[in-house]
Amino acid sequence: MLNQDLIAGIAIYALPVLLAITLHEAAHAYAARRCGDNTAYMLGRMTLNPLKHIDPVGTILLPLLSYTLGGMLFGWAKPVPVNFGKLRDPRSGMRWVAAAGPLANLLMAVLWILLLKLAYAMGNEYSEPLRLMSDAGIRINVVLMVLNLLPILPLDGGRILESLLPARQAYAFSRFEPYGMWVVIALAVSGLLSAIMQPLVVLMYALLGLLL
Repeated sequence: MLNQDLIAGIAIYALPVLLAITLHEAAHAYAARRCGDNTAYMLGRMTLNPLKHIDPVGTILLPLLSYTLGGMLFGWAKPVPVNFGKLRDPRSGMRWVAAAGPLANLLMAVLWILLLKLAYAMGNEYSEPLRLMSDAGIRINVVLMVLNLLPILPLDGGRILESLLPARQAYAFSRFEPYGMWVVIALAVSGLLSAIMQPLVVLMYALLGLLL
């Protein structure tokens, strides 16, 4: 039976997690369409309906396990299909499509910070639930943004790096894509992923603190 702390944690994190993943993937689909590829749009992925983006393992099971075990929240959604050959400028388009997801998470982190400020300003019975949910929203979006910007294919950071490399080096780099997620999972299981990401997450919090 689920204990009360776990139920409370799920209640606090469920909406921020769904929003973070849904808007991240919808942003990829929107950017792809703007750059000339309608594949994701035609498949119904340019939507705010979370059911279109949820992966049972990556979106539900892994975040729940990582929360329960007390580690850094870790997970993924169903990847948005993009036909890079259909983009008007494949290399530039790849860069913008990849960057759209982390940029969406950055925007959401800023919005959650504003809601956190509102929670402190209200001073009523709704303040504490809003504060907890806002704190979760900031944390999830910062972690998701930092994770996706790691220069490993098929993560967004890897895609951005591929788009910036000369053609020959980009092709050589792209050949590692089938093994990328296994590398990420191995890093997560070994604890190295948290060690790599933690300084970057702290830096991102500091930058957001300076901006807001």
